[in-house]
Amino acid sequence: MTSHRYCAHSGHQPDRSDWQPLPDHLHNVARLAAERGERIGLAATAELTGRLHDLGKYDPAFDRVLQGDRNARVDHSTAGGWLALNRAQPRNRPAAEALAYAVLGHHAGLPDKQDDSAACLNHRITAFEAINPVDPQFATDTAVDLDPVARELAAKCPCPHPGFNLSLAVRMTFSCLVDADFRDTEAFYARLDGLEKPRDWPALADVLPDLVARFDACMARFPAQTPLNQRRQRILSHVRAGAEMAPGLFTLTVPTGGGKTLASMGFALDHALRHGHRRIIHAIPYSSITQQTADTFRGIFGDLVLEHHSSVSDDGSAPERRDKLRLAMEDWAAPIVVTTNVQLFESLFSARPSRTRKLHNIAGSVIILDEAQCLPRKLLLPTLCIIESLSAHYGCSVVLCTATQPAFDSRQLKAGGLALEGRELAPDPEGLARELRRARIVQGGEMTDKALIAALGETPQGFVIVNSRAHALELFNAAKAAGVDDLIHLTTRQYPADRRTQIAGIRQRLKDGAPCRLIATSLIEAGVDLDFPVGWRAEAGLDSCVQAAGRVNREGRRPPENSILTVFSAPGRAVPAEIRALADAMRSTARRHGDLLSPEAMRDWFEHVYGRMGDKRLDAEGILGKLMLARTGHTEFAFRSIAAAYRMIDDTMVPVIVPGDEIAKDEIDRLGVEAISSGGLARALQPYMVQIPAKAREILRRNGKGGFASPELRAEQFFVLHDQSLYRPESGLWWEGADYIDACIF
Repeated sequence: MTSHRYCAHSGHQPDRSDWQPLPDHLHNVARLAAERGERIGLAATAELTGRLHDLGKYDPAFDRVLQGDRNARVDHSTAGGWLALNRAQPRNRPAAEALAYAVLGHHAGLPDKQDDSAACLNHRITAFEAINPVDPQFATDTAVDLDPVARELAAKCPCPHPGFNLSLAVRMTFSCLVDADFRDTEAFYARLDGLEKPRDWPALADVLPDLVARFDACMARFPAQTPLNQRRQRILSHVRAGAEMAPGLFTLTVPTGGGKTLASMGFALDHALRHGHRRIIHAIPYSSITQQTADTFRGIFGDLVLEHHSSVSDDGSAPERRDKLRLAMEDWAAPIVVTTNVQLFESLFSARPSRTRKLHNIAGSVIILDEAQCLPRKLLLPTLCIIESLSAHYGCSVVLCTATQPAFDSRQLKAGGLALEGRELAPDPEGLARELRRARIVQGGEMTDKALIAALGETPQGFVIVNSRAHALELFNAAKAAGVDDLIHLTTRQYPADRRTQIAGIRQRLKDGAPCRLIATSLIEAGVDLDFPVGWRAEAGLDSCVQAAGRVNREGRRPPENSILTVFSAPGRAVPAEIRALADAMRSTARRHGDLLSPEAMRDWFEHVYGRMGDKRLDAEGILGKLMLARTGHTEFAFRSIAAAYRMIDDTMVPVIVPGDEIAKDEIDRLGVEAISSGGLARALQPYMVQIPAKAREILRRNGKGGFASPELRAEQFFVLHDQSLYRPESGLWWEGADYIDACIF
């Protein structure tokens, strides 16, 4: 049997004249993977995975699959991994296992080495070996030289975390393979059908001079005569001067209102120009801030900015532009990417081909982690470990950008900390904290809802932030019942498009000097530009309280001594255990520091929190322990288990789509159109989704208040609210208001 009888992909012609021969596909994928691997020091590793990945298609049964035999089943992904392991000398066994993870996972996802399922690497290799249906000619003819692979991988895996570093090398190789496989398959069918995918993005190096010029022109438009803008300009100039420093890890500690977002972008542009970085990635904790930041950068740089997060929607662009953006979200090929921490870090720990495809394009980037203090504490150690590895081994410069610098330094967070000494970009952070002081934090003791309502009613403009959606809603309703006027409620009960409208209205009221009394959850604390004279914040961590204080006198138009954030305890309100521990640490810090807005107080608080948590609670899912090397040097990686465990957002919440306006209703109608992709519809509907407890949504479904739209086409993916009376723009989705729902379950 000759090789031309084996094909990778079928075409239209019965004589196979337009089918893709399997050797061509393997050659193309190996070449494309090597090109991607070359940029990250893994060319030989990526090339060999490309040559091995579809070796299992040298199976006569796969030909029946291509001819449409629905009963034929072929596992074509295991053969290449088996061959690598079969050919490995003992010294190269870890390298062979690294290849096997990538090859076995290129369709189903990276497997665990060993578990109780048939999907784990060991079980699949054993099962394949028992039958081995691959034409032996092609296994024999396939060269497997593991020595260069072992050298490349060894260079990526120094102590103290050799297992973790090797696992990231596997992920990077996997990314090169998956992207190359997708690209060659896509190109084959595009040629076959006479189509061309709109994928072309300019290289960052080619457009950097123009981007810098646009940025400089934008900065020059800010009026320089105001004291605040003069400070911002001084900060910007100092931060940009730091771009000459060697690539690596940086901190940027600038108080709220000091212009750190634009300063970090100025640094990234200059740093990339100086050191040849291939991409700028700006990652933010919350999608609402991501949209705001992406809009700012698009206003400066135009269409060279890719915005990627769960709330991104079709933006009314021409179809070709939308297709280009959708494809770019798969591989992050754009020069500037604005995304969320969820997208960035969950992709780095993912096992799925679609999410890991972009990883090789993360390498060589300037990564700005805005609001770095928001990195989840229960995942902190593996998160810091991957930041360090990206910087040390994949050419990334990472900027930890925040007004409240967490204690990530190895001098403070001993085990797992980062080497940050001497890497601060801001000029004199402690001096800036004094210069840019706009408010005071005072302790208010216990305050009942009645006392809060009275205090809020006595000020024309003020806000109250509490720790739960339920408390915010009850407080809002009680304030209305008490006759307090000009009330606004902001909560994640409202869908994102509605919140954006509400926030725009708040800004306008504050600008006009009109009465404005806001009751909200913590969603306004980071990155939402509001400027109130005073505020009240329920006890929480000091980082949250400092962020809340950043909404008081933000623009510095009032005397700082009169601009007060009062921190209070809410009697009778159950506080989640994590928040309770953080609030206890804040009270302890307050006893040692009179000024809770000082950098010293913040460092003290973070050290106290991390010290009490300990290493086990900073890696609560035990992720680092699932990425170990055995004493024999063999791997013990649990990629799929880690992907399930590394979740920045609680998966117990589920979405409900609210048909809040005509746009939402039109998109809901499109759910019944088979030709429209679910992914595009999900992005378009995301601005109209409210996350609620799964139990609450099921009660809505059972009582006919909502249901899954077009389940025959979309399965149980899109749950739409039917009873519009349960959604009120001022308070959001108010499921407790229905008499058939027992509010106590929430």
